[in-house]
Amino acid sequence: MVSPFRRKGKDDIIDVSNDPDLDEAIAEEAGQATELSYVPLYLDDDDFDYATAPDDERVERMSKSALTVIDTCMDLRRGENILIVCDPTTTDIGQALHDAASQRSDRVLLIVMPKGRHHSEEPPSPVVNLMRQQQVVIAPTKYSLTHTRAVRQAIKDGARVATMPGMTNEMFTQGGMSADFNLIKKHIGAMNPTLRRKRIVNLKSASGTNVTFEVNWREWKLDDNGICNRPRMLTNLPAGKIFTLPREGTMNGTIVIDGSWDSALVDEPIILQVEDGLVIDVKGGTIAAQIRQAFGEAAKRLRSKEQENVWTVAEFGFGMNPKARLMGNVLEDEKRLGTVYFSIGDNTRLGGTAAVGIHISGVVKLPNLWLDETPVIEDGKFLVGVDQ
Repeated sequence: MVSPFRRKGKDDIIDVSNDPDLDEAIAEEAGQATELSYVPLYLDDDDFDYATAPDDERVERMSKSALTVIDTCMDLRRGENILIVCDPTTTDIGQALHDAASQRSDRVLLIVMPKGRHHSEEPPSPVVNLMRQQQVVIAPTKYSLTHTRAVRQAIKDGARVATMPGMTNEMFTQGGMSADFNLIKKHIGAMNPTLRRKRIVNLKSASGTNVTFEVNWREWKLDDNGICNRPRMLTNLPAGKIFTLPREGTMNGTIVIDGSWDSALVDEPIILQVEDGLVIDVKGGTIAAQIRQAFGEAAKRLRSKEQENVWTVAEFGFGMNPKARLMGNVLEDEKRLGTVYFSIGDNTRLGGTAAVGIHISGVVKLPNLWLDETPVIEDGKFLVGVDQ
């Protein structure tokens, strides 16, 4: 690995002012968890396979998923303005959403914009202007609009927004999108007592992960449940995870990514050595070299005293969606029930100081997770909060 970036002291850390409007949109829903009558979260799968299904069944599944998004996830009200933004790769999904929304409102607009070149690229100005005028925005696109100024402004102006980066027809009709999001919301809420007042996270796995770090228990995000029914809310679909910001400078140990990295399944485990919250070494064959190159290029765009921050362990979370699959698409992979994930790079969305312009996630399979002295997950099975 090229000479690792080292932390030179607190004076070298860049302060980044948080956006209170976006914070409000993605903040944890407050309140105490109530007693729940648990329903098993693992649901029976059917034999539907989009690739081999007849055309009429594909259409039926597209319509069913679109109605779930419109009725359950977004809770579209009659007469609300809704904008569906797609690109040439997602026109079938856009049309299905348009048809479903038209059953609830006569103020539905579908727009097909040019396919972006990368995640977080701003949409064209006419799309930006339209987004600001809506109460509901849904964006199934090849590349993510989640962290764009356009989405920030739409949320600030009162819209509720669902983004679906990398969504395909196959993903839209099965897997994580076929889950019961109301049930997921219940089970995420039921984890609240387990998370309360816990400060130390310890994670191990049979593949070699052994890492410890601190969290602020009040900052766990419990609203990634697929229900986006109030102004200024923001969600990804498919949804279903609990996540937080690892306290900067506290993580030490080894993370072995053995599930997926970014948008590919892992053939050879990726070993990340972490010291004081920064990745100081990467091993794992060809993919390790690609990781070093990607983060090295991101570092070159920063001032020298900021460059080490590209290696910040920016986010930690665990999946809560029983239908999500490990398939080489980060949108779905990190939601898979019983897995955990780590993101490296920019952590400003969660209130951190690493404004570095890169944010990539990797998934750990079959983890063992403790919060303080409480065992939470054993070999990928929840021991508390969720009846599996």
